[in-house]
Amino acid sequence: MIMNTRKHNDVLILYPEGKITLGDGDQELGEAVRTSLTNGARKIVINFSKVSYLDSSGVGELVGCFTSIKGKGGELRICGMSSKIFSLIKMTSLHSVFEVKDTEDEALAGF
Repeated sequence: MIMNTRKHNDVLILYPEGKITLGDGDQELGEAVRTSLTNGARKIVINFSKVSYLDSSGVGELVGCFTSIKGKGGELRICGMSSKIFSLIKMTSLHSVFEVKDTEDEALAGF
């Protein structure tokens, strides 16, 4: 998995690319979030528009990211999910936990 980032005002946007599965991207996602928190980020958007596949390990890592961010007093928003990935999030009822938006602009609005 490839991870790109950019800042928009005081919001850090993470752009994972590829698969987030057991042994392939799950730990990289968590490490990117933890590093961002260590560097002072508290408002984080994860844009899934270039993620081709997410498995249960990836979902677990996403929950860990959410917990880490909340523990530091931060806020996480997720956007750009394919219908397949959103179905997985919805099936696990995490759509009611995470703030999920369709687009990056929607995710950035209201921060």
